[in-house]
Amino acid sequence: MATAGKRPAADSFGSTQLVKRAKSDANIGGSSQVAVVNGSVQNGALIQAVPRLTSLQSPVMELTGHGGEVFAARFDPTGQYIASGSMDRSILLWRTSGACDNFGILTGHKQAVVDLHWSRDSRVLYSASADMQLASWDTETGQRIRRHPGHEEVINCMDVRKRGEELLVSGSDDGSIGIWDPRMKDAIDYIQTDFPITAIALNSDTNELFTGGIDNDIKVWDLRKKTVTYALMGHTDTVTSLAISPDGQYLLSNSHDSTVRTWDIRPFAPADRRVLTYDGAQRGMEPNLLKACWDGKGERIAAGSGDGSVAIWDARTQKLLNKLPGHRGAVNDVRFSPQDERILLSASSDRTLMLGELGK
Repeated sequence: MATAGKRPAADSFGSTQLVKRAKSDANIGGSSQVAVVNGSVQNGALIQAVPRLTSLQSPVMELTGHGGEVFAARFDPTGQYIASGSMDRSILLWRTSGACDNFGILTGHKQAVVDLHWSRDSRVLYSASADMQLASWDTETGQRIRRHPGHEEVINCMDVRKRGEELLVSGSDDGSIGIWDPRMKDAIDYIQTDFPITAIALNSDTNELFTGGIDNDIKVWDLRKKTVTYALMGHTDTVTSLAISPDGQYLLSNSHDSTVRTWDIRPFAPADRRVLTYDGAQRGMEPNLLKACWDGKGERIAAGSGDGSVAIWDARTQKLLNKLPGHRGAVNDVRFSPQDERILLSASSDRTLMLGELGK
């Protein structure tokens, strides 16, 4: 498979294919600030009605350029860059400040790119694809470092260990969990399960692995023994995403049953580990694996919705803080910026990404 180097957008694409434009208002955080970018910042007029709250040029920046549904979007650990993966088989790299320009494209996957994670030093990007392979990419050169074959069906999800030696885990429609050393082409090991794996999260502190699938249950694995320690039951449809809270004490899950839930995963938690259920993010008509996330402090939760909106709740009170419109298709992924949590990133089936200010 061919790879494309990292190049400025002007050299990589026609000007009509990859453009950035600022939406003047999409009611994010009730903001009334308006900044308009015509074409590019260099060629157009930038009008600022009031001082910006963040590094964005407008309360909402719309990033266009993908030729298919956008399934995954991730800030790098510094919050300065974004990677997005799409049905069009490409990964686009973006800057998060100013005009949010696209500065690179990574190509080589043969089918949709469905999940992404950055390395801790932002130098490597890991991708999971429907082509049954993981891949690792050098974000400085734009070259693929290696591909990781081994799964026998579509890979739906992946996660990266946050501390210690870098380790990747992946979940596939073949029912297996892959465990990978990213320095090696082949998997270290596989854990075989009875159902397709649709969501996965690795607890870097305890060596526990959380998986969700089409059987609706969340299983908690001891990675060393490769056995299920316990299960979290309550969802009534496929689990679509899992995320561990910043303090490592709670697990966040999203499901096709149109609920987002939190679970107590502390070692000596009560037998019933259910904590709270959050309503307001609908599955919609598409069977996409909609993702939910925590903010950096574990105080807010955000989830994409099938109706084209993003729901944000207070994690402790369950209060729906925002229901953000703007997309014209299901919102498949959503992330708070690690650099400035007033900035929210969303990726949609309408082929666009949005960066929006949440206000103070």
